[in-house]
Amino acid sequence: MPTDVVMPQMGESIFEGTITKWLKRVGDAVQIDEPLFEISTDKVDAEIPSPVAGVLTAINFPEGATVEVDTVVAVIGGTASAETASATSAEKLHPEGGGGFNPRKLPAELPRASAPEEERSAPPSATHAVAVQSDSARPPRSSPLVRRIAKDNHLDLRQIAGSGSEGRITKEDVLRHLSQHGQGSEAPQAQLAAPQVPQLAAPQVPLTKMRAIIAQRMVESVRISPHVHTVYKVDMTRIARLREREKARFEQQHGVKLTYMPFIAAAAVQSLVKFPIVNASLIDGLLHYHSNINLGIAVALEWGLIVPVVRQAEGRSFLELTRAIADLAERARTKKLLPDEVQGGTFTLTNSGVFGGEFGTPILNQPESAILAIGGLRKEPVVLTDAEGNDTIAIRSMQHFCLGFDHRLIDGADAGRFMREFQRVLESWEKPID
Repeated sequence: MPTDVVMPQMGESIFEGTITKWLKRVGDAVQIDEPLFEISTDKVDAEIPSPVAGVLTAINFPEGATVEVDTVVAVIGGTASAETASATSAEKLHPEGGGGFNPRKLPAELPRASAPEEERSAPPSATHAVAVQSDSARPPRSSPLVRRIAKDNHLDLRQIAGSGSEGRITKEDVLRHLSQHGQGSEAPQAQLAAPQVPQLAAPQVPLTKMRAIIAQRMVESVRISPHVHTVYKVDMTRIARLREREKARFEQQHGVKLTYMPFIAAAAVQSLVKFPIVNASLIDGLLHYHSNINLGIAVALEWGLIVPVVRQAEGRSFLELTRAIADLAERARTKKLLPDEVQGGTFTLTNSGVFGGEFGTPILNQPESAILAIGGLRKEPVVLTDAEGNDTIAIRSMQHFCLGFDHRLIDGADAGRFMREFQRVLESWEKPID
C-alpha cells in the first residue's frame, strides 16, 4: 500500500514549511526513519525522516516550495506508472517551486524533453523547416518567475533550451544557464531602443526562509529596544590553565570536549541569579521577572544563525551545562533540533570572537533584555599589582566581553554590577568541573 508523506507541524505555531532539499530521488529505496527531505520554518531547520521503508515513487513539490502542514509532499510505495504520473503532475503544478533558489545547489544534469523517434529519424522537409522557423519566432514557454529572472539578468530565453513539458523553460534551466554563461550584456528586444543597463555583479537570489526571518527580527529588535553596550576585559588565565590541564581527562571520562563556553555560561548564570533584572523582560508595558534562566547559545550555521536554549540553566551542574551546550550545538548543525528547543530563551550568549574579532556589539533576541557577546581570547602583556603596590608585567590570557542591553529596563549601573560579578567569577574560578 502506498504511504503518503506529509509536511509535519513543527510546533503549535507553525503552519507551513519550505522544502529546502530532497535527500532522496524518485525511485530511491528508503529505510524507516532515514532522512527523506529537509525543511525550513520560522522556528527551526530540520531533517524529516521517512515514516516507512519502501521506494520513493512520487515527489509532489520541488525544492523551494512552501507547503502548508499536513499536505502530502511525497509518496512511498505504489507502481512505476504512478511514479511517472505523479512526477509529471508535480512538474506541471509547481514548475518553479514557489520559493527561494540557490544556484550553487543546481543538479549536475537535468532530463531533457526528447522528440518522437520518427521525428528524429525523418529528413527535414521544406514544410518542417518553415514550422521550425515559425516556432522560433514565438516566445518560448516559461512562467512569470522565469521571465522575471531572465529580465533581471538580461537573458534571451530563446537561447536557453527548456527541459520541462513540451520544451517549457523551467527555473532550473535559467539558473543553470546563469551559472554556466553568466548574465547577458543587454536586455533582449530593447538593445536599440533603451540605453544599456548597468550589469549586476551576480544573479539576484531571494533570501532563504531562515535569513528572511533573521532580517525581520533584527529590524524589529532595534526598533523596539534602545540598545546600549558595555565592554569588559576579563583575565581568563586561571580558566585557560585549568582547561589545558584537565581537557584530555575530562573528554576521556565524560565523552564531551571541555571548551571555554561552559565556563562562560556558568559565570553568566551565577551573575544572572544575583542580578535578575538582566534576566527580565518588558512585556506589554509590564516588567516580567523570569522564574528560570533559559540560556540561549547562538550557533553559526552555513545557512544562517540559530539559538538553541538550555532550559533551567540555574539548576544544572558544570558537567550538565557542558553536555547540554555540546548536544544542542551538534543537533543545530545537523538539523535535529525540535521547535521547542529554540524558543523561550531569557538571556543569550553569542561567540563573535570565534572568527577572530576583538568583540561584537550584538542585537537583542526579543523579548530578552540582554545578550552577551564573547570576544577573541588572546595572550597580552598585562600590568599586575601585588598586595604591597608593586607592579610587574606578565603574559596573561585576556578576553573581551560585550553586554548589550535594553535601556528601558536595565540602567548602566545594573549592567556594570552584572559584568563585574561575571568578571569576578571567571577571574577567581573556584567551581568544580566534574
